[in-house]
Amino acid sequence: MGIDIIKKLGENWTPPHISEPNSLAHGDMPGDKINICGEQVDKSVTLFEALKPQLAKALKENPNQKAVVALCGGSGSGKSGMAAILAHYLNELGIGTYIMSGDNYPRRIPCENDAERVRIFRKEGINGLLGAGLYNDKVKAELKNLQLSETDSDTSLCEKYPWLNAYQKAGRSGLCGYLGTDNEQDYKELSDILSRFKNGQQKIFLKRMGRTPTDLWYDEIDMSAINVIILEWTHSNNERLSGVDVPILLNSTPQETLEYRLSRNRDGGADSPFVSMVLDIEQRMLDAQAYRAKIILSKKGELLSYSQYRLLMAQSEER
Repeated sequence: MGIDIIKKLGENWTPPHISEPNSLAHGDMPGDKINICGEQVDKSVTLFEALKPQLAKALKENPNQKAVVALCGGSGSGKSGMAAILAHYLNELGIGTYIMSGDNYPRRIPCENDAERVRIFRKEGINGLLGAGLYNDKVKAELKNLQLSETDSDTSLCEKYPWLNAYQKAGRSGLCGYLGTDNEQDYKELSDILSRFKNGQQKIFLKRMGRTPTDLWYDEIDMSAINVIILEWTHSNNERLSGVDVPILLNSTPQETLEYRLSRNRDGGADSPFVSMVLDIEQRMLDAQAYRAKIILSKKGELLSYSQYRLLMAQSEER
């Protein structure tokens, strides 16, 4: 059966037309929805053709004909939608595919993790003020007001409050030491799941996470007919994660990410200074890890070499 699967990936096969893309099966994050446009379907054909030889190689090298494809990228890069389309194509080919959401594997539920991010930023920010000798009663009162209005991460206010630059610099540094690290994400648990899958374990308990403390449970998933896991997750190209065979970067420049967030207005604070800071840090993390990707697809649907990617991002920084 494994040889037949590999052979299928080598055949000249035209992906079927998708009449209702938003009805496709998607990742296993509770409450997640997908919004797939025709442009994304068009891009998926290019990506699928690039994926086929890489996936065939990975399946051939695994004695159980199991492989893991990872889709990483910033907010708005199209991870969820692209995962749904690629899984649909593979299932249509007769290659059993499961979409796994890495967002089920942080160490804290979303609301608590959001609060932890803010706590770290503010704690390290105050430590920065103390270290620079800038903390006093006046600053304490001004900072409290900025925190209450959630504008203490707004860089445009540094001219009005000269001490704020030191606070923000130290707070951002603290966030860089948390976001995407083992303190925030459980790479070990996820790596262990991928290892068991590739070693042929037929039934695996997978984590589910909602937004409240009681919305955390495990479902036992039958993997006996699954040959490919598609892991869609911002951090799926991180060196701390093991078991990924074909890491794919869906690139989105900072400007494209912000435009998407504004159009979607996710969580009602898409353009808040703090969210913008988090997205910028995550973008820089993705940028530092991009060399590991075996396939890079631009927002416009173009396959990029690593050098082409670097040029695109440099041009984006200049704007």
